[in-house]
Amino acid sequence: MSELRELIAQGEGERLEFKKKTTHPTRISRTLASLANTHGGRVLVGVDDDGRIVGVRDAEEEIYVLRQAAEHYVEPPLTLQFREVEEEGRVVVIVTVAESSRKPHRAQVADGDWRGYVRVRDESVQTSTITEKVLEKQPTQFERIPLNKEELAVLDYLRTHPRITLSEYMKLLNLGKRRAFRTLIKLTLHGYIRHHDREKEPFYTL
Repeated sequence: MSELRELIAQGEGERLEFKKKTTHPTRISRTLASLANTHGGRVLVGVDDDGRIVGVRDAEEEIYVLRQAAEHYVEPPLTLQFREVEEEGRVVVIVTVAESSRKPHRAQVADGDWRGYVRVRDESVQTSTITEKVLEKQPTQFERIPLNKEELAVLDYLRTHPRITLSEYMKLLNLGKRRAFRTLIKLTLHGYIRHHDREKEPFYTL
């Protein structure tokens, strides 16, 4: 099995994204920022959501759009690595995004609208201001396992409840705000829970 097929077989996840093509810098910039803000990863351009190799029409054009996104639609800008791989007569661009030491990165989603993203499983999830503050203070990776009692309590709660907010978690375990935030963000960055901040009060789900 080729390297490309081995990558595809892993499926989309925290460190891997499939893109049929890069339509506009603002769309791909969210993915690039989220990977840089989390643990880094790769984007396979020319592979559809089902893992089919469809190839790209013009690899140079795809790389140009990606460079534009990384340099002008992500702040601070990112430096990407590109590799073209041919499989069954189709060209796929493998884009490598390193985990950044300059977190948090924000992506431009519209004129004057810059937002932060982190990678949660196979999605780029918008961050809140506090998430970005944690990223600034914690540039290195968190230890993965084992989880402590406070972290396990979040997962146990979410198995029987649809969501939990910061205030609910503080009350549940009688924790201070800063400590509770760090626990929830740690679990989010490692893909144990999902972070949502589209509503008035951010909340977390499994």
